[in-house]
Amino acid sequence: MIIRPIEPGDLPALERLVDGTGIGLTSLPRDRATLAQRIEHSQRSFARAPAEADEREERLYFFVLEESTSGRIVGTTAIKAGIGLSEPYYSYRLSTVVHASRELGVYKSIPTLYLTNDYTGCAEIGSLYLDPEYRGGGNGRLLSKCRFLFFAEFIERFAPKVVAEMRGVSDELGRSPFWDCLGRHFFSMEFPRADYLTGTRGKTFIAELMPRNPIYVPLLRPEAQAVIGRVHDHTRAALSLLQEEGFHYEGYVDIFDGGPTLEARVAQIRSVRYSECLQARIAEVTENAPRLLISNRHWQEFRCTLAPAERHDSELRIDASIARGLGIESGERVRVVSPK
Repeated sequence: MIIRPIEPGDLPALERLVDGTGIGLTSLPRDRATLAQRIEHSQRSFARAPAEADEREERLYFFVLEESTSGRIVGTTAIKAGIGLSEPYYSYRLSTVVHASRELGVYKSIPTLYLTNDYTGCAEIGSLYLDPEYRGGGNGRLLSKCRFLFFAEFIERFAPKVVAEMRGVSDELGRSPFWDCLGRHFFSMEFPRADYLTGTRGKTFIAELMPRNPIYVPLLRPEAQAVIGRVHDHTRAALSLLQEEGFHYEGYVDIFDGGPTLEARVAQIRSVRYSECLQARIAEVTENAPRLLISNRHWQEFRCTLAPAERHDSELRIDASIARGLGIESGERVRVVSPK
């Protein structure tokens, strides 16, 4: 399995893949024109050399997971840089308001949602989806953590903080308790329709019609309160992988489904901190060699894989097929880290 940047020719395969994403994964809408725009945006972002990237604009680095033998596209993952610079990036911040009366002896702490743009300019990871047939065997781990080797190699191109919006709770019919209790009052549409429009148009149109005043959480129905900051069952594995890397929840939730937003300092992410650059050596690798995350150090031709490898001092021994997949020659330096 090899991670590589998406290409224009991948559009039909991407369409087939996203047919299985279900409701709530707004970064991968079932819309050909939007998917084509995402591919084009990624192509433009990669076309600029790292030193030429414009810090004043949003950039998208979209990757696919390709099965090496068949060339089949079985997963996606992405990094955005400079979020909120082309259109506002909205979140709810869960905070506290205190109502107190010394005369009456009343002191009440009330959880409150505030509409914010606090993550403007940060990097964001998302668009992670893996074909159900290929779940297991480390493929989800590869999809999630390849992004951190890309961060480590080109860390100067990204803001110090990175965030990840996690998919919030919805049922098998696409009903979201948070949306039904809050957002639906301001829109004449069901959650699946709002989900589709968000994926194709962004969240700005929703935020523009949402109330700007703070929202007192106790005024929401209990079922909506219960899902604030919770992830969809299908997202628990992705949540766990990010927590392994040091991502944490700071009280920010999605304005759409109430799912949590995780954040981390890029330089403090485990795979960024502990990744190393070693000299690759093509050689026979023993059967019990550990599987490591390995990437080349190229920009437009970035490649990453999870494969058996053996470290000997400053040298990393990999077999010839892995070297071919990474597009490297023996003696070239690669970036490597344990997948944990």
